[in-house]
Amino acid sequence: MQPQKPKLFGDVKSFAAVMGFLAILFVIRAGFLYQDYQAFIHKPFFYTDAEVLFSYTKTKNNKTYQVLKLRSNEGLNFYTISYQKKDFSRTRLRLQLLPDAQITFWGYLGVFFVKSRIKHSEPLAGTFKEGLLEAAASQHQNRALGSFYNAIFFAAPLEHALREKINMLGVSHLVALSGFHLGILWGIVYGLLLLPYRIMQQRYFPYRHALLDVGAVSIVCLGMYVWFVDFPPSLVRSFAMVLTGWTVLLLGVELLSFTFLASVVGALLALFPSLSVSLSFWLSVAGVFYIFLVLHYAKNLSKQTVTLLAIPLGIFVLMLPVVHAVFGMTTPYQLLSPLLSLLFVPFYPLVMVLHLLQWGGVFDGALEWLFDLPKEGKEILLPLWAFGLYLLLSLGAIGSRHLFFAALSGATGYGIYLFV
Repeated sequence: MQPQKPKLFGDVKSFAAVMGFLAILFVIRAGFLYQDYQAFIHKPFFYTDAEVLFSYTKTKNNKTYQVLKLRSNEGLNFYTISYQKKDFSRTRLRLQLLPDAQITFWGYLGVFFVKSRIKHSEPLAGTFKEGLLEAAASQHQNRALGSFYNAIFFAAPLEHALREKINMLGVSHLVALSGFHLGILWGIVYGLLLLPYRIMQQRYFPYRHALLDVGAVSIVCLGMYVWFVDFPPSLVRSFAMVLTGWTVLLLGVELLSFTFLASVVGALLALFPSLSVSLSFWLSVAGVFYIFLVLHYAKNLSKQTVTLLAIPLGIFVLMLPVVHAVFGMTTPYQLLSPLLSLLFVPFYPLVMVLHLLQWGGVFDGALEWLFDLPKEGKEILLPLWAFGLYLLLSLGAIGSRHLFFAALSGATGYGIYLFV
């Protein structure tokens, strides 16, 4: 029998002490940010330079204007509107912001709306990333598909209409970069490096450890990728888990534990309090939590059953109440999500290679057909009280098989209510 690995924390007291320290650090960091927030909203105006992340046209009360999402040099993410009829894509603006008390602290940490006056605009200088975005998009006649590939490769914003179609299909988790993508990239980088490493290891350094050497290079490559795509919150969480998980494996400590997940989340919140208001971050955390929960109660199943059935179907069902507490859009095509998640695993590295070979449009016809399937959907939001009850059941399921099956049964029943 294989010896059991030591736990990350020896007892409950040590775990509680670490979490308490992280909570205190979070409060201190959030306090400094609150001071910055107070200074911001009490200024009559605020000048800043900001990059336009994306824009779209909107009409209200017979007035047409553009909604702009921007990121300032100070790291603020905000929306504003402009009545100018010009293309703001790939543009840097000099703005006079007009903040007021309607901007909440939580909005300040995340994304908020603020009135503004555009003082100056200039096109962004071409960068290496812009060149890659253009090279990928140019391989597709359909502009929306170019947007899709730039989203899954570089975390670029999706076109508004395509985002709605993807929500109707229930595959937003496949498009927004997260641990799912980072796990595939880890497999690619680690696998490609491991073969030549093994050959050289046998001849020159048999005393070295592949997990340490190849893992270190892989971690650096993934870190550079996360930096390159501008640190999406869900990807930051994923990279922190990969980095910590790799370290834990080297130390020989138990990896798949809820205390490990809680520690990583706590450390990230303490270092970056703005993640506390990031929806993508919390959805990513929820996804990992339910993966751990399924694995916790699927220990006696074969690896093939866990990989092909338990994880894709279990996560889809268990995440339904979480997702529908926030996003109400519901269509029968969302039942395809587990299958599409499995197909995405070989699809993702394959389309990377195809784009490098300038054959990126191979699957355009199939993707156009897929994205065109949902025509309309219905809005069904899970009530807040039911969501809270489901979260309590889920947390209780960590230590109780009965509560796990209660949560699974509740999520299954809710899925039947949604789709039947």
